[in-house]
Amino acid sequence: MNKVRWGILGTAKIAREWMIPAIKKSPHAKVSAIASRDGVRADAIALEMDIPLALGSYEELTNCSEVDAIYVSLPNHLHVPWSTIAIKAGKHVLCEKPIGLNSEEARNLVVAANASPQLLVMEAFMYRYHPQWLRVQDLIDAGELGEIRHVQASFTYHNTDPDNVRNQAGIGGGGLMDIGCYCISAARHVFGKEPERVIGHLDWDPEFETDRHASGLLDFGSGMATFHCSTQSNSSQMVKIIGDRGTVLVINPFFNREEEPSRLIVYRDNVSEVITIGNHNHYVSQVDAFSRAVLNGQAAPTPLSDALANMKVIDAVFASARAGAWVADLDKGTISECR
Repeated sequence: MNKVRWGILGTAKIAREWMIPAIKKSPHAKVSAIASRDGVRADAIALEMDIPLALGSYEELTNCSEVDAIYVSLPNHLHVPWSTIAIKAGKHVLCEKPIGLNSEEARNLVVAANASPQLLVMEAFMYRYHPQWLRVQDLIDAGELGEIRHVQASFTYHNTDPDNVRNQAGIGGGGLMDIGCYCISAARHVFGKEPERVIGHLDWDPEFETDRHASGLLDFGSGMATFHCSTQSNSSQMVKIIGDRGTVLVINPFFNREEEPSRLIVYRDNVSEVITIGNHNHYVSQVDAFSRAVLNGQAAPTPLSDALANMKVIDAVFASARAGAWVADLDKGTISECR
């Protein structure tokens, strides 16, 4: 096998516009099949995107002998159930973020993955595979920024479509789950450890009953991280990393179109330096990394334990917002006395 044969579970926009084209561009992968609960829709997309096999049920895809790995593009509440089914069917799994609805679901998926250690299971945070983030890591590792003291992250857009899954309560809608998870992931990634305590504040849409604005403070002990996400604000994204020797501003840190060159702005001693990384497709980079690991019998590039850890912080933000207090034990969701 010189290419991983991918099956696409679901026909979401992210699959059609980003992941399927990315798999087609990867020298290590190919799209073999796509599945929808609507067979007519599956046929239409397969014809439009030149996919060999169209299937009218998710079960057919998980059991398809022409597929090695499954990309799960379904709504959040279906991530863990169908990832688990795919694992039990002997398929590698790349599942969209967030990995589940809560950390309990994520733990169940870890158990299922551990029962089949020969299979790779990973959460699809494509931003981590962009060369700009590799350069950020190089700056941190080389001590160019010194000790990291603060990470500031934000991710916002404007979407008030009631039919959009992001605006539907009960299936994992809302800003914190959809884009706040990026901000939390980035902060954890930069500090290289888990926060000791978390406090959050949410503003709920009265019609959708989903969080339309979410903010939080993560205490890492040696430094702090703040984040803000919103589904009803002007579209923007930013990560600023402040150390005791330097600061780096990551331009378009989470979603970066291939035609737009990515940049970092590094500040030291009141002097700024613009580092242009170039034009890259982080979806292709993610597919390459995952597919090479499958082909070479290696571990998943990002372990599933990272997805569980991110979900614990998301849970803590929700719990903190409900209680109006710090959450100090992320495993248990313990409310701190400090208000």
